[in-house]
Amino acid sequence: KDSHVYYYEGGGMMRNSGVSVCLLDGDRGLINPNDIEPHINPDDDHRPITRLVSLENTTNRGGGACYSFDDIKSISTSCQKNGLALHLDGARLFNALVESDLTPRDYGQIFDSISICLSKGLGAPVGSLLLGNKSFIRQGKRIRKAWGGAMRQAGYLAAAGIYALENHVDRLKVDNQKAKILEERLGAASYVESVVPVESNIVIVNLRQNLNAMELVNQLAQNELNCIAIGPHQIRMVTHLGITEEVLNRAAQVIDDLLN
Repeated sequence: KDSHVYYYEGGGMMRNSGVSVCLLDGDRGLINPNDIEPHINPDDDHRPITRLVSLENTTNRGGGACYSFDDIKSISTSCQKNGLALHLDGARLFNALVESDLTPRDYGQIFDSISICLSKGLGAPVGSLLLGNKSFIRQGKRIRKAWGGAMRQAGYLAAAGIYALENHVDRLKVDNQKAKILEERLGAASYVESVVPVESNIVIVNLRQNLNAMELVNQLAQNELNCIAIGPHQIRMVTHLGITEEVLNRAAQVIDDLLN
């Protein structure tokens, strides 16, 4: 129920594709494999036909939590057993990969379709990719064209994306490590109730109930530390290619100054 494709896409699934959605509870956005089969609708004229399971790795609202591959394989088994397709919203998939001994091919062998983003931690100026088999991609291109999604002179963007994939994947581990430093500094702050355990490059901070998230965001912005409010008492920070050691030290100093 906290997945990005549902929570932050303006109802695009329903509006653009006319689909119905069954939302599942999760632990930091991670679906329990045992929750799949009980929520597959029976063959009943009164119920929508269950066709697809969509996962998100790493999770956005879950603070960058990463799926265990064993859980993904269990979910895949349920999908194969019940004739369902399995999709991965892998916008930050490479942040998860650098924290494991898995490869992109391991994921490609499990999922029917995967989306990845080149413009987050990988540092390309723009670009997302949809991955799947040839017939699926051909269908996707036709739908993209119908929705006005064609691009001209896209080779320049493709070149930047290729550079990012060839040079910036391994360095994502540095982003993850910097997020752990922010987690530690924020965890000691008097205005913080808790920090969602950091597994990749997203830091979600739960503030004490007497503090307004937007007020703190504005106060941090005045000190050149930019983050966003994702709830009345919750803020979100992300480390990425542009967060140098100097920037990280500055952020840590701002946090300490507010603490004092």
